[in-house]
Amino acid sequence: MLPKSFFTAFIPAAGTASATERLRACGGALLGLLVTGVTAHLLLGTDAIWLVAPMGASSVLLFCLPASPLAQPWSVVGGNVVAALVGAACVRWLGHALPMPVLAAVAAALAIGAMFSLRCLHPPGGAAALTTVIGGPAVHAAGFSFVFGPILIDSLLLVAAAIIYNNLTGRRYPHSQVLAHPNPHATKDAVPTVRLGFRPEDLDAVLKRYGQVLDISRDDLEALFLQTELRAYQRRFGVISCGDIMSRDVVTAEFGTSLRAAWLAMRGHRIAAVPVLNPARRVIGIVTQGDFLRHSGLDDYRSMRERLLAFLRPSGMSHSEKAEVVGQIMTPRPRVARIDTPIVDLVPLMADQGLHHIPVVDDEERFVGFVTQSDVVAALYEHRLAEAAAAA
Repeated sequence: MLPKSFFTAFIPAAGTASATERLRACGGALLGLLVTGVTAHLLLGTDAIWLVAPMGASSVLLFCLPASPLAQPWSVVGGNVVAALVGAACVRWLGHALPMPVLAAVAAALAIGAMFSLRCLHPPGGAAALTTVIGGPAVHAAGFSFVFGPILIDSLLLVAAAIIYNNLTGRRYPHSQVLAHPNPHATKDAVPTVRLGFRPEDLDAVLKRYGQVLDISRDDLEALFLQTELRAYQRRFGVISCGDIMSRDVVTAEFGTSLRAAWLAMRGHRIAAVPVLNPARRVIGIVTQGDFLRHSGLDDYRSMRERLLAFLRPSGMSHSEKAEVVGQIMTPRPRVARIDTPIVDLVPLMADQGLHHIPVVDDEERFVGFVTQSDVVAALYEHRLAEAAAAA
């Protein structure tokens, strides 16, 4: 009997996709191919070839792996069309000189080279090249019109369906490369969380030495590594939750709280932010000193006192002319944390995104406390002191 390790060496582990993710992928492929087939059939006619097999492979990437570089619009449309062009050219100019198996291999190899050169590598493109070679008399007779008929039209329709479906179901597509950690202050310094760990140039150097094509975007890979670092830190230093460090006796406001009352409360308690709650104590916004300064039109510091007093003074104007209550200047739907959220999860939000105050909610989404940058710094400092004392 063969050992179990023999099978595990060739059979990959089960995917980590949830049942919801699998259903979403299956539904996307169903709708995408259905829309593509019906529309292409109407455009090209009953007697023409209106749907080709490589679209089935493209749908796997578009709806199962929409973040993959191989599934982006240029990869799908460019890869399929370029590969089909190479296959049609091989049939026209080499079809009488080479046996069919050799011609098919040459077409696929040249198609891969062309896709690499044009930065539109798409695995189903190899199938598109083979289809033009071994597709039979009807495909050979169509020649290059086969490329600009079903191949191009099917690719465009399938990508359009993927854009609509993926975005409607909450997945970003196209998945363009973005800066993983932009500096919120628009300076050249790296954000704090990447100053001590690995840097983007370290990742670039490793990827260059790796020398293989990865089916994941660089920014996603960097984000995964950073999340892994945070998990490792949490495992090594234990879990401190928001409930352990948050302030519970918090000054709050409602949507209709007057600007003057909110400002005096913030000044009186020497705080820089106030959560805005609805009657059910659910967080609907947050108002900070910066919101007061920004909405009062303080582009510079000249005559700040007079202008701020004028902004806070009730004017009797209509709602549209001048803000009168907190709800008109607050930042709606702020980032919140749960009472059991580890504080290590707040570090990127506070250090990299510049959030200074994060409301904390319970399992019913009701406000229970406030965590500030000072709370997180103090907690980490105390934890390291306790660790050093225990090691002594």
